[in-house]
Amino acid sequence: MTETPVLECREVLRHFSEGDSLLEVLRGVDLTVAPAERVAIIGASGSGKSTLLQILGGLDEPTGGEVLVQGRPMHAAGEAEKGSLRNRYIGFVYQFHHLLAEFTAEENVAMPLMIRREPRAVAVEKARVLLGRVGLGERLRHKPGELSGGERQRAAVARALITRPELVLADEPTGNLDAGNGEHVISLMLELNRELDTSLVVVTHDRSIAERMDRILVLENGVLNPA
Repeated sequence: MTETPVLECREVLRHFSEGDSLLEVLRGVDLTVAPAERVAIIGASGSGKSTLLQILGGLDEPTGGEVLVQGRPMHAAGEAEKGSLRNRYIGFVYQFHHLLAEFTAEENVAMPLMIRREPRAVAVEKARVLLGRVGLGERLRHKPGELSGGERQRAAVARALITRPELVLADEPTGNLDAGNGEHVISLMLELNRELDTSLVVVTHDRSIAERMDRILVLENGVLNPA
């Protein structure tokens, strides 16, 4: 029996109106991601990589085509169902950490579990364990403003993985870090990807990161092709 792809993207279009003209960013993107597979998406600045990732995660609407997550249609879901699908199946890592400034590291990481209505004490304990794994066991009660850039991004990785998602979507996850911290973060993501069997789709401008994935795809002229 064939295993259900974690992610399927079929003939996805994304057009934007600019005055009287139409900007065609995505012109029929096809993508299938298998369980535990690691995929890199590269392309020129402005080619639509971030737009594609937003559509894959249900944060933007395609103009046409369909997106399936674990066989469930993300593109056709209502907002509440999209939120449920994201919380159940998808973790996000961005170039900027998007941690909430008023909460501690352990609270930020525990939040996706609390949204699932897990008891606070259980969620926080799981967050503490995972923060220990990413080297932040001594920084649990620190707020984002008290953490370094690399520490904030490691906390963001922990938050993305706390629900043990089927899929992590990462948009330039090391783009705001120096080389040393960037290496630490990407190595951590790959280690946890292997351990949790989480599929990984990484948008990156860094060819050395792309080459550590199972496949490299190039977004050019609105379509994805093998590198």
